[in-house]
Amino acid sequence: MEQTTEHVRCLIIGSGPAGFTAGIYAGRANLSPVLYEGMQPGGQLTTTTDIENFPGYPDGISGNDMMEDLRKQATRFGCDARWGVATAADLSAKPYRITIDGEKQITCDSLIIATGATAKYLGLQDEVKYQGMGVSACATCDGFFYRKKKVAVVGGGDTACEEAAYLSGLAEHVYMIVRKPFLRASQIMQDRVQETPNITILFEHETLGLYGDNGVEGVHLIKRKGQSDEEKVDIAIDGFFLAIGHKPNSDIFKDYIELDETGYIRTTPGTPRTQLDGVFAAGDVADPHYRQAVTAAGSGCAAAIEAERYLSSNKL
Repeated sequence: MEQTTEHVRCLIIGSGPAGFTAGIYAGRANLSPVLYEGMQPGGQLTTTTDIENFPGYPDGISGNDMMEDLRKQATRFGCDARWGVATAADLSAKPYRITIDGEKQITCDSLIIATGATAKYLGLQDEVKYQGMGVSACATCDGFFYRKKKVAVVGGGDTACEEAAYLSGLAEHVYMIVRKPFLRASQIMQDRVQETPNITILFEHETLGLYGDNGVEGVHLIKRKGQSDEEKVDIAIDGFFLAIGHKPNSDIFKDYIELDETGYIRTTPGTPRTQLDGVFAAGDVADPHYRQAVTAAGSGCAAAIEAERYLSSNKL
């Protein structure tokens, strides 16, 4: 099959709030941006229930509706949003080259990487079954729905402790499900959760599954798995939060762009610039700290403005 090559001034990879906001700004700047939506059009927000913390939506909005609005806004200003997944990258020389779906070749003068990150799950069938019905990978996004309810957080690192501490201010009770007999979190975070009266840490517990008719009503656990005193425990909860980390979707760029030890793209602090001229990173692929729609959108705006300045100063 013959390979087709197309050249664009500004290529955006990813279709979450970062990608589409970059598309809006790049389109309005007359850059004729082309955006590929990737494996999960709309990004992680399409797996959340309702978004209530994005400015301008006083009554909240579903993740799918919000992403559809952003998509329409980007295409209205001339962003060419397409289906397709970036499967390979060659950033060794300009123009930069990206392969879409293993066959189509696109070269670009400027590149905005907004490929996001993927929350790590335990791999249980019930996580899929109850997605959006009690299972979440973002306490800041969904914690509000569990006011005065009982929730569980899976994980023993800093993220898990942060999520548990955040949820403790909303929920009636928070259980931390920790596989090991200790927390991996920094001492300050360990102290914080251990001193919070409505957090109970369940050491040496693993999740077997979830139960409930119209959503999560409880969790099946196994305590001290494989030991002589192994026992099965059921706990009634309304929400089940995964806090075992995120994997940034940066694999195809790792030979060319500096990543941190977890795989997040390193940018010049306070900017979306990578160490390569004309290559910018926006949203969760470059943000291990906040991971919010509004911060992703802001970084998408910054990336498009930087791309426009780069193209005009280099007369591209």
